[in-house]
Amino acid sequence: MSDSMLKFGLDVYINDHPMGFCYGDEVIGPLPEIRTLEQIRRSLRDPDCSGPEQVYAIAMDVAKQQHLAELKKRMLLFGIVTYAKGQLGQEPVRSQGHVHRISTHSGWSPPELYEIWQGKAIIYMQERVEHEPGRCFAVHAGPGEKVLVPPGWAHATISADPSQPLTFAAWCDREYGFEYDAVREYKGLAWYPLLQGNNIIWQQNPRYQSGRLHAIGPRQYHEFGLSDDPLYLQFETDPARFQFISKPGSVAEKWQRFEP
Repeated sequence: MSDSMLKFGLDVYINDHPMGFCYGDEVIGPLPEIRTLEQIRRSLRDPDCSGPEQVYAIAMDVAKQQHLAELKKRMLLFGIVTYAKGQLGQEPVRSQGHVHRISTHSGWSPPELYEIWQGKAIIYMQERVEHEPGRCFAVHAGPGEKVLVPPGWAHATISADPSQPLTFAAWCDREYGFEYDAVREYKGLAWYPLLQGNNIIWQQNPRYQSGRLHAIGPRQYHEFGLSDDPLYLQFETDPARFQFISKPGSVAEKWQRFEP
């Protein structure tokens, strides 16, 4: 079974079995990287749990062929990820918590702008990976909705509905990289998502100072000039619109008072 994502601006199909992506004639992209349950067991709350054999597929640098040079010039990259339905023991299917590596061309740990394509997502984020993690947010989002993770924040993407797959896209810095060490030192982020039936509940990680988790919905990021249109179509209309992703220092004042 495959689902078309053309309404989001790219002729891409999401495949369930085998997990991955098919690209239309105008679209180029890599073979997806598949993360299996065996590969991610060490990052799970219960490393011996059962779950889908193929947990998620990721394809970085998906684009229309005519845009590739422009994306390289602007140091931007469009990635697509799909998660299997199901769960990992008591945990929802999720990414490993991480912080973005500082980019050599900007000197910043770059932000990331998500767009949900199918399923239900929670983008969890916290200001820092320290005993006092700062503000912690769980942003619930569905198809067509966007979530912006600011520079330097630790974050993870969680499937909020185990009965269906989750697919999302994101604008990233082309020089993307992930730092896991600090999160692993704390045995995860400040809050653990757990499944209770089909609902997500949260358990505080005792290695962090006790605090509050803000569960919120998505918002519109008008201060960055974003609209409700699909993210890729916004780039097609105005390639400079997402320059703040690869050059976050150009809007430094916006990050100082940023609210997800």
